[in-house]
Amino acid sequence: MAGVITASEPSWIAPFAGLSPRCFGKLVTTVRRKVGADGHRGRPWGLSLEDRILLVVVYWRTNLTMRQIAPLFGVSKSAADRIIDHLGPLLALQPRKRFRKDTVLIVDGTLMPTRDHTIAEQSKNYRYSTAHQVVIDADTRLVVVVGRPLPGNRHDSRGWGESGAKAAVGKTMTIADGGYQGTGLVVPHRRRKDQELPDWKEEHNRSHKQVRARVEHTFARMKDWKILRDCRLKGDGVHHAILGIARLHNLALTG
Repeated sequence: MAGVITASEPSWIAPFAGLSPRCFGKLVTTVRRKVGADGHRGRPWGLSLEDRILLVVVYWRTNLTMRQIAPLFGVSKSAADRIIDHLGPLLALQPRKRFRKDTVLIVDGTLMPTRDHTIAEQSKNYRYSTAHQVVIDADTRLVVVVGRPLPGNRHDSRGWGESGAKAAVGKTMTIADGGYQGTGLVVPHRRRKDQELPDWKEEHNRSHKQVRARVEHTFARMKDWKILRDCRLKGDGVHHAILGIARLHNLALTG
């Protein structure tokens, strides 16, 4: 059964991967090293590595079901499922371990509607969701850390520590919104009841808000990938998806 979409035709890459063919080639090279080190045994894959990576990316981008996506690549539904399970972790973003002394980071939480109710809870978006702590570099806007998924009813100030994002960032200066009060992060000045903030604090809050908006812009770009709006993956698949999309976001930014 012949497929419709293939990485051998560069025109398919940009619409579905959000990457230029050159950046997609870099991604394939990196994954090829990991696959070689993995020492895969058993029946050979029916698709080339390039097409398998593109299948995973198309799945994240469109959120089609396995029954819908399999014919597009000329494979069975079960084969498409195995490809996503195998390559999803290999496409995941590796958290940055070291930061320059002058680095400024921005953190915020985002909700990801998730159908696996064993890891999700009803949240303020009125859907079963997982909560994800995402940290970006304020200067480059690259995603540097994504915390482990937590139930969607978990407050950001609590999720900051429990997701592992706090440990990954260490003592690097990090900006956050008012929901992170008491965490030691740089948050806006609070106005007490019946009191006005001094002008210098108001000005600081304005500049703080302008800088912190960069993480919201990152969320907006990442959620072009429809799987982040309604994830059907179970267990660690949710985490691998957002990590993989973060990596693709970074590749698109760096060119």
